[in-house]
Amino acid sequence: MPQSPPDHLRIVAAEPAGTGGYALLDSGAGRKLERFGEVTVDRPEPQAMWSQRLPKSAWEKANGIFDGSDDDEQGKWTHRGQTPRDWNMPIGGVTAVCRFSAFRHMGVFPEQAPHWQWMAEQLARSPEKPRVLNLFAYTGIASLIAAKAGAEVTHVDASKKSVAWAKDNQAASGLAAAPIRWIVDDARKFAAREVRRGKTYHGLVLDPPKFGRGPEGEMWELFDHLPELMRDCVKLIDPAFGFMIFTAYAIRASALAMDGVMKDALAERGGAFETGELAIHEAPASGSSHTRLLPTSLYVRWKS
Repeated sequence: MPQSPPDHLRIVAAEPAGTGGYALLDSGAGRKLERFGEVTVDRPEPQAMWSQRLPKSAWEKANGIFDGSDDDEQGKWTHRGQTPRDWNMPIGGVTAVCRFSAFRHMGVFPEQAPHWQWMAEQLARSPEKPRVLNLFAYTGIASLIAAKAGAEVTHVDASKKSVAWAKDNQAASGLAAAPIRWIVDDARKFAAREVRRGKTYHGLVLDPPKFGRGPEGEMWELFDHLPELMRDCVKLIDPAFGFMIFTAYAIRASALAMDGVMKDALAERGGAFETGELAIHEAPASGSSHTRLLPTSLYVRWKS
């Protein structure tokens, strides 16, 4: 008899009301039209296989249009009129400094808003001042939200440029005094050293790329290196209380594969798992009877 999917498999969608200055205005034909604060962008989105709802004239008002390869996410921005080099946008209770990056991103991923809310709920459960390790931490929105929620945060990313951007977000958010350690390092090496040092954390946040390089040219390949990193991360979880958030973007894999990796690593810890996809609610279309969800990434969440 065919078996149904596990009851913890979910789609969690970021609501427009919870994403600050961001909105998904329209999507379709392999593109998405978004607003980041006062700036509108038109970017590739292979999973938007349906038809666009808004007229061509609405898309032609985009301030920035990105064209590039779906494989490496590199490409080129074309701008209409005067566009700012960077601009501020409220998100998750902090302030993100948005920029047009060569990797099609603006430095913030609004679809992760449900993760940030869930993380804050877990931090409130901690029996002591929580410690959070954010690996592959990029521009640090999760780090800032965790610190604002009362955690001591260790932020690790291999890119000096990304860590500098995260510090810009810290300044824009008025969190200069927040207890955050900013570290430029290879995530795998850092986690292994922390295990040897006997360090523990109450919360771990992992958002690894498919492929990447550390500051000294170290190679990262998600399918090859994730299981080993996950085992080290489990060793870093405080034995009395802990949680973990894992997100994977743009990979040809099932959420169930990521679920298996996490459950294998955490087999001795028990606790509760939630596995699924992150998505964004598209802004309601005039005259439409339904709202659309644009899938963005796979995730697994665990708590003790």
